[in-house]
Amino acid sequence: MTLQSSTGPAHARILSVGAFRPERVVTNEEICTYIESTDEWIRQRTGIEERRWADAGTSVVDMAEAASKEALERAGLAPTDVDAVILATVSHPYQTPAAAAILTDRLGATPAAAWDVSAGCAGFCHALAQASDLVRGGTARNVLVVGAEKLTDFTDITDRSTAFLFADGAGAVVVGPSETPGIGPTVWGSDGAQWEAIKNKQSWTEVRDAQAAGGEAVWPALVQEGRSVFRWAVWQMAPVAQKAIDASGVAVEELSAFIPHQANMRIIDAMVKQLGLPETVPVARDIAQMGNTSAASVPLAMHRMLAEGQAPSGGLALLIGYGAGLSYASQVVVLP
Repeated sequence: MTLQSSTGPAHARILSVGAFRPERVVTNEEICTYIESTDEWIRQRTGIEERRWADAGTSVVDMAEAASKEALERAGLAPTDVDAVILATVSHPYQTPAAAAILTDRLGATPAAAWDVSAGCAGFCHALAQASDLVRGGTARNVLVVGAEKLTDFTDITDRSTAFLFADGAGAVVVGPSETPGIGPTVWGSDGAQWEAIKNKQSWTEVRDAQAAGGEAVWPALVQEGRSVFRWAVWQMAPVAQKAIDASGVAVEELSAFIPHQANMRIIDAMVKQLGLPETVPVARDIAQMGNTSAASVPLAMHRMLAEGQAPSGGLALLIGYGAGLSYASQVVVLP
């Protein structure tokens, strides 16, 4: 007896992109009513001018659904054409089931396989790598990849180190077969020794134990060691991005866009300098209007660049996500 294995097309690509941006715009001036800071300081330190917050009745799944519907429509696919749904998020408020399973039902994509990816701000690029491998391996033909976050549910708006950073939103892409290479090799990894650099204030078991003891339960809001994360991102992530460029077989001059995780404008500027990106390569700076949306930031930035004509359909884009874990992933893709 010979065990048979599945095989798929030689290549995969991003077929389309969709996005959801909450209506509520939160300015730096409003943020400064919660913390002691100024609009000038926030702009200088992060590049953030405003961010979007979802209303109380809007969930991670709600935002993911809206972005997914746009992506599917643009791909010319019905939900029943989807074989797998991968949702990158760290803010779905249920330990289980996966938000992806609920999203699959909402879309009418059942019985597509569905699972969440928890890799922080690198989650979308991790999920994109999985989708590409699924298609090329023959396990799935069309894969819906979503990055969706409602970080405001896990933000302490009185915390001066994080309150101005985090925001909400969702971006989605459809990955399918291609006759030519559309998603380059992924360069990824992690540094778990620095896991405490970005984390929740408390674990759920610590919250439980505090309640049981009659003490004060602290909501597990996100906290981070800003300086440590900044140094790690500035000095460690440009070499990762360069490896992704090299693995793809293209030169930096051939790029049509650079779409990094929207964590901090100064980090983006430092990476541009270290990579030696020509001035002709447009750089995503969605953070100015959206803040840090973690796993949603790369697809949201991609959506904006394409919608506003900053990057061309069919052009090569360098993606990189990095954050909690500390985790990272980077690849060069052909823009839909």
